[in-house]
Amino acid sequence: MVDLGKYAADVMLAYAVTIALIVGLILVSLRQSRKVKAALSEIEARRNG
Repeated sequence: MVDLGKYAADVMLAYAVTIALIVGLILVSLRQSRKVKAALSEIEARRNG
């Protein structure tokens, strides 16, 4: 790994926060996708009888 000197902690923290935010966005997107898919299935089921 590259020697970052006195900024190593700051850079690693920035990477950790970025990764956490990306994972969070993915999880929120997946949850929202499941909710919308379920709602759409329910609407289609009511429509088709």
